[in-house]
Amino acid sequence: MTHIVVAVAQARAYNSAPMSLDASPFDPLADRVERLLVRHEHLRSANAALTEQVAALTQERDSLRSRLQAARARVDSLIERLPTSDTAKDAP
Repeated sequence: MTHIVVAVAQARAYNSAPMSLDASPFDPLADRVERLLVRHEHLRSANAALTEQVAALTQERDSLRSRLQAARARVDSLIERLPTSDTAKDAP
């Protein structure tokens, strides 16, 4: 990636050498390629950050699901331990 940026910068420096007073027809293209490379690098960086965020959120979701499942199991266990209406009538 940086090789391309260096090559574009070298081409730009060559094209803007003092031996040529006229602007090279490749200058607009070089500018556009340079802008595209910068945009590509920003997008690649943003994509990497979002990929890390997705991984972290996926891990958090899985942890919360596990905790929810454990809480449900505890609630179900407590419900099973509650006296039934028949048992409540027999109690003094």
